[in-house]
Amino acid sequence: MDSLWRETVKLPRFEPLEGDFTTDVLVIGGGLAGLLCADQLTRAGVDCALVEAERLCGGATQNTTAKITVQHGLIYDKLIREFGADKARLYLEANQRALDQYLKLCQGLDCDLEEKDAFIYSRTSRKKIDRELAALERLGAGAEFADNLPLPFQVAGAVKFGRQAQFHPLKFAAAIAGRLNIFEHTKVLELMPGKAVTTGGTVSANNIIVATHFPVLNKHGGYFIKLYQHRSYVLALENAPDVQGMYLDEAKTGLSFRNYGSWLLLGGGSHRTGKGGGGWQELEAFARQYYPQARIAARWAAQDCMTLDGVPYIGQYAKNTSGLYVAAGFNKWGMTSSMVAALLLTDCMLKRNNPWAQVFAPNRTVLRPQLAVHGWESAASLLTPTVPRCPHMGCALKYNPQEHSWDCPCHGSRFQEDGKLIDNPATDDKRM
Repeated sequence: MDSLWRETVKLPRFEPLEGDFTTDVLVIGGGLAGLLCADQLTRAGVDCALVEAERLCGGATQNTTAKITVQHGLIYDKLIREFGADKARLYLEANQRALDQYLKLCQGLDCDLEEKDAFIYSRTSRKKIDRELAALERLGAGAEFADNLPLPFQVAGAVKFGRQAQFHPLKFAAAIAGRLNIFEHTKVLELMPGKAVTTGGTVSANNIIVATHFPVLNKHGGYFIKLYQHRSYVLALENAPDVQGMYLDEAKTGLSFRNYGSWLLLGGGSHRTGKGGGGWQELEAFARQYYPQARIAARWAAQDCMTLDGVPYIGQYAKNTSGLYVAAGFNKWGMTSSMVAALLLTDCMLKRNNPWAQVFAPNRTVLRPQLAVHGWESAASLLTPTVPRCPHMGCALKYNPQEHSWDCPCHGSRFQEDGKLIDNPATDDKRM
């Protein structure tokens, strides 16, 4: 079933590329990150073009819950411990700037933007909440403690950020796409220094930005080591309460809540792609217990790229790839992270110094605890003697009975039952 966003908007269509051409900057990928990069560059007077292999916003963007917030779980205490207060403050600053830029851009646009308070709650640990609040006080952020939430269960406490935002992501995308130079159904077949060979012709560019959810170039950057993917699930419920804000459990398997119009969006059931998890069944059981009068109006699933340390990779693709840049690994916070990427990479293209670059640099260390977990999952899948296998790097695919798909537990590629590619990093269909 399509997401509520896809059901309630019609995106503009663009012709495929036909022939060779030259531009200053080529953006690869027509999700929100790619669109925002192209939009910011165009606003800055840079000659820019965007190519998309299928249709605009056909991947992660159409399946988001569309929360625009600087509050990315209980992240700031973790950032201070692992990177220091200065870098944690820069991360906060970058995302606050992204939120402010959305509020500015959305003025006058029909994208259902609403300012809402955001909450990260814990059902079991007041201590975690207190640690995060202490970290935010150290960074000078205006967060507050809350414990009386309009949710159908008690919480130990929550971190509240006031005046965050939510919107209709595809209405926003449709509004900004019309002023951009876009080619749909134009798949990149090969990347070379200063060139991208596509199904419609060769694009020459001084700089190329890869904004394809999972980076498509394997031989540089080691992203197959640095990234893995998670799936999460959403129900749009009718006849359910208005919770008057945006809420997320700090627990990895917890639930999220936000309203859009007359619907309550209930999210959760998450798991590593290719592994088992609660899925829609978990959400349906919760809705039956706590919202017995509600009716399911829509359901969909999201796929998110996760980094080893919880911070996106935004910057030069690899040390030896001058002129090639990446925006990936948004850790389920794609709205603000996409805007951070657009602002940071625009500065890169214009040769302007940006203090955020040191925080998001893709070449930072991979020696993080999650590396061992990711490595174990990948090795186990590679050594599993079953078929079918993923064409990306040969891992054994696992059947997903809830979504009737074949999923890769190594890097998150997904395929329909007949082998047609659904999600990258694989670039081709799988022969079943």
